[in-house]
Amino acid sequence: MTMVTNRVVNDWVKEMAEMTKPDDIVWLDGSKEQLEQIKRIALETGEMIELNQEKLPGCLYYRTNPKDVARDEKRTVICTTKKEDAGPTNNWVAPDEMYAKLRGLFDGSMKGRTMYAIPFSMGVPGTEFAKIGIELTDSIYVVLSMAIMTRVGQEVIDELNAGADFTRCLHSKAQINEQEKYIAHFPEDNTIWSINSAYGGNVLLGKKCLALRIGSYLGRQEGWMAEHMLILKIENEAGEAKYVCGAFPSACGKTNLAMLTPPEYFRKKGYKVSTVGDDISWLRIGSDGRLYAVNPENGFFGVAPGTNEKSNPNALRTTHKNTIFTNVARNLDDNTVWWEKLDNDPPENGEDWQGRPWNGKTSSEKGAHPNSRFTAPAENCPTIADEFFTGEGVPISAIIFGGRRAKAEPLVYEARDWNHGVFMGSAMASETTAAANGKVGVVRHDPMAMLPFCGYNMADYFQHWIDMGKKMTNPPKIFHVNWFRTDENDEFLWPGFGDNLRVLLWMLDRCDGKADAAETPLGYEPKAEDIDVTGLDISPEKIEKLLKVDKEAWKEEVKGIEEFYSQFPWLPKEVRDSFDKLKSEVEKM
Repeated sequence: MTMVTNRVVNDWVKEMAEMTKPDDIVWLDGSKEQLEQIKRIALETGEMIELNQEKLPGCLYYRTNPKDVARDEKRTVICTTKKEDAGPTNNWVAPDEMYAKLRGLFDGSMKGRTMYAIPFSMGVPGTEFAKIGIELTDSIYVVLSMAIMTRVGQEVIDELNAGADFTRCLHSKAQINEQEKYIAHFPEDNTIWSINSAYGGNVLLGKKCLALRIGSYLGRQEGWMAEHMLILKIENEAGEAKYVCGAFPSACGKTNLAMLTPPEYFRKKGYKVSTVGDDISWLRIGSDGRLYAVNPENGFFGVAPGTNEKSNPNALRTTHKNTIFTNVARNLDDNTVWWEKLDNDPPENGEDWQGRPWNGKTSSEKGAHPNSRFTAPAENCPTIADEFFTGEGVPISAIIFGGRRAKAEPLVYEARDWNHGVFMGSAMASETTAAANGKVGVVRHDPMAMLPFCGYNMADYFQHWIDMGKKMTNPPKIFHVNWFRTDENDEFLWPGFGDNLRVLLWMLDRCDGKADAAETPLGYEPKAEDIDVTGLDISPEKIEKLLKVDKEAWKEEVKGIEEFYSQFPWLPKEVRDSFDKLKSEVEKM
């Protein structure tokens, strides 16, 4: 096996091993043979279960502690020298204090275990966008998941040996003790330490931790952006391709949109939609003054419940091989998996997500946890775009913000300009889901869908957006969408899923100056007739209802935005000016 010869790397690994005291250290080289060997260990110890290899080749089942099932935002901390650098939306602890506490918890935490050293790249190694990390872990689940979610292999080791800088990631399951669980980020040290969790969102440290929390900090320092955004490629009947980014809080349809299947009417006309990324975008300004994006990940970490042939057939097909399923139900008759809304045929002889006997036909209990997951290679996705594999940026025509809102937000509107779009993103709110610990259905402000993921003061983050806009000569247009508006019977007014393409096409027409719009207090909205509803059973009255801006609802929205902003001692003037304009326009309605 190839050795890592970089002395800085080896000194750091040695220091971490002296603290955690593993019985052995194994370096990952990314080879199939080594991963297969490590997988066999997990099956022998019972850490993982092999699924039906005829129906689900290469697929594994993994179960977490029932108290360790989601990202734990209360135990996620940002450790900066100055508290104000972390800002009011992050949990702050001084670095010295946090290191001292964690050293006590990590001391001997890997005794009797193997430490796996995973050199990984976010982004294609060697490209302008890529960043390297090393995760040290005592979890085989983490090893196998990181091999799916990131790029692990000889190219990364070669870069390290050539002296590349890297993010230092340390994880130990320790005792899976929720009282002593921490996901700690040290942006000034380019370091992440996570302990006492074994749930993906807390322990796959290349994902939200590096790609967003540390990434957003690095982006501000280095002049780029790390965003919680999908990247979608849309080709029209002439074969012309356009790319859009979209920011949505977890479980608000982001993966479904990223793998959208065009309605039959558009398919027959020759429209195609491809997936560049489903969750994270790193964005840089190109020499032509446009914004370019890459997806730094190598896989999908998707929510299983609700994924089915209608909602997201492409995601479902992505999971059919070499996938790790976490906290779903298991069908014991054929050793396959099941989750709520997969189909109408739950197993009668099954196990629920906690391993208890479960008859889906008679039980009132859910078989899968609401935040159960699949970790699948992106290359499995039937709609994966060629551009995903190059690691080179794609030019972004439009940025979309959206949340899950039953009443206030219209189906779609467009920002007047970049700065107004930054305001729209900063004021974004959504009704909470099961993806994070806490109550479900509460309206929560989540700027740019980054509230849990911004690694520094969010007011400075808004300023970074404003500053990036000043450097662009051809910025993307910014839009806001809401697929989830309901009527008086709480029924969805918009069909969603593949039909969301109809709204995206209006946006792209706006980018090309081909579509009209009406000005509202919120921004520019389509006229009802400008959304192509051919083949859709939806009345013009329903479209009008979807686009309506309700004065009373927006008076409440304004109050909510003002309250959210009140926690920041300062905001960029451009954001404050846009808010003041909205407030004034709503009053005049």
